[in-house]
Formats: sequence, C-alpha cells, structure tokens
Amino acid sequence: MALRHYTLDFSLSAAADSASTVSSLLSIFHEQEMTETVHDTEGHGYLATFVGKNGRLVILRVHSHGLITIDLQCYEEDNIAQLDNLLNALEKKLTALLNGHITRIKRLPALVRGAKVDRYWPTADGRLMEYDIDQVLYEEDSAYQNIKILRSQQFGNMLVLNGDVNLAESDLPYTEAIMGSGKEDYAGKEVLILGGGDGGILAEAVKQKPKMITMVEISFHGFCSAKVIDGCKTHMRKTCGNVLDNLKGECYQILVEDCVPVLKKYVQEGKTFDYIINDLTAVPISTEPEEDSTWEFLRLILDLSIKVLHPSGKYFTQGNSVNLTEALSLYEEQLGKLSCPVDFSKEVVCVPSYMELWVFYTVWKK
Repeated sequence: MALRHYTLDFSLSAAADSASTVSSLLSIFHEQEMTETVHDTEGHGYLATFVGKNGRLVILRVHSHGLITIDLQCYEEDNIAQLDNLLNALEKKLTALLNGHITRIKRLPALVRGAKVDRYWPTADGRLMEYDIDQVLYEEDSAYQNIKILRSQQFGNMLVLNGDVNLAESDLPYTEAIMGSGKEDYAGKEVLILGGGDGGILAEAVKQKPKMITMVEISFHGFCSAKVIDGCKTHMRKTCGNVLDNLKGECYQILVEDCVPVLKKYVQEGKTFDYIINDLTAVPISTEPEEDSTWEFLRLILDLSIKVLHPSGKYFTQGNSVNLTEALSLYEEQLGKLSCPVDFSKEVVCVPSYMELWVFYTVWKK
C-alpha cells in the first residue's frame, strides 16, 4: 500500500479572511461526502481536516500571514480523475474568491509515500529529487551498508549505497573525470584503484592496456563490499562489462581486503603506482574535520596514497557537489597538511544521475 500526497498553495498579498474563505469551500467538500473537524490554532489562522469515506484526507489551513495551503492525502489506488476534479474545483473557487490578492498559485505533482519502490533520493546538498525508478533489481545488506540496484528509465540501472546515489549506467562522465578526463595515458602503467566496486573505472582502465591494475574493493570505513561486486556484475554490466566476473584478469587483480593494511604494506615494501584512483568516498559534508571520523579516514587514505604514488604519478578522487563550497575548501586545506607537499587541480563535471555538478580532484607531488 502507498499514499499519494498532493499540495496546493496560494500566496497572497495580504492575510485572507478565514470565515468567508472557508464558507465558500465547504460545499465542495460536502459534495465529496467529506466531514470537517475544526482545530484550535490559538490565534494562528484557521485549520480544519476533512475526511472522506474512501480514506481521503484534506488539511485546509488559512495562515494568518497571507498563505493558504491545501494538503490532500489518499491511497494510491484512489480514482485519479476524481482527485484532479477536487483539486481543480478548490483552485477555481479560491482563484475567484481571492481575485486581485493572489501573488502565486503553486500545485505540485503527487508525492508517493510508502511505495514498494522508493523514487526519492536527496542530492549531496539536501535537495530532494524524484527519479523514474520502476524496479528494485538487487538489495542486500552487508556488514557495511545497505546495497540497492534500481532501474531508472532515464539513467539505466543505478547503484545506491545507504541511500546515496553512487553510479548509474548513464554516468560515464563520472568515470572519465575520476580517471583524468582522457588526458592521461594508462598504457604500460601501474594503477591502484581504491573502491570502485561497480567496476566502471576498472572496465575503462583495462581498455588502455596498463601493465597492472590493482583494485582494493573493501574498506574498514564501510563504503565498499564484496556484495557490491556481486550485484554489479549481474545488474550493471553496461558499466562494468565482464571485468567483475573474475578477481584476476590479464592485466588486473581485485583484492577483497581492507585497503588500509594493503596501503601500509605497499608503503613498507616501497611499492609505487603511476596512477591512484580513490573512489571510496566523497569529501564529507561535515565542517568539523577534527571531529568527524570520515574526515579522519579520508586524511589517512590520502596520506598513505601519496606515500605510494610515484614521484611523477597522479592521484585522482571525487570531491563532492559544487554547492558544498565550505566542505571542498576544507578538503583543499587538508591537501596542504600532508607529509609530502602536493599541488592539485580540480574539474567540475555534470554527472547525469546525480542531477548536479560534481567536483573532481587531481593531486600530484611537488
């Protein structure tokens, strides 16, 4: 069972008279066989609820500062035409009644709540987006996170980790940006991928015939897991091709291990990489880097990565939404505090399924 929630708002140049406004609307509700209950707002305008026999609920509020709001809730299987007629009648009556005092009328599409397939996911900066998702293809809970692969008609199959949209089949721009946007030559190079369980980076890197790619697919911080590989190799093949079918290929190996001990081992061995691609986590949105464990994890990975980066090598990573300027500035401050001095550049790319601009960083030793 799911609920549909419609909203209709009238912004006014002055406060409306509650008595005359409500009395003009009552006949519409009575025609729908809805009974009203008036609630005490302690002087803050007028508030009433109208309940119908079929489970419909309307909340009518005439606010004291020049706003009228109507919320209509009904079951998903309710008659859509009847609901439209009800909202149309209310809008027509109020438009006539408040003629000359209306500054804006806003009617939003229905918000579907409690549906089996969740279509609503937030952007990094907290804006709610509705996706055209029509099917859950895969869902598993690992020790680290909830993993979903959803089908979007527009973006293709889409990987969502703990409610965060990670990558869709449409998102080649993300993969290209985190690999240097076509400016780098991976042929014959040693490459380290941290995370990347969807296989998109690995699939694109393999095409360039590197000497060896090592992909470390799990982290103690809980952003990747072997179950991500399991889901993606079945449901994200437009992104990963066949590279996730085996943990070893002609020029790559996938290590399902904690990336921190692996990096520390490489530091001890003196092993270096021409390219390191960090796809573990975005720059945290917290502005308290000294108190946020995600920031601590990010700094640890960054510092270890720079230690195993070849002197002429490059380190690539995602940042976050271009709108999160403070968090991005804090990350850039962290780049100045590493054990080895570095320079960096950044690029802004539109990632289709994110529906927002995303920042990517390239870091290299001075």
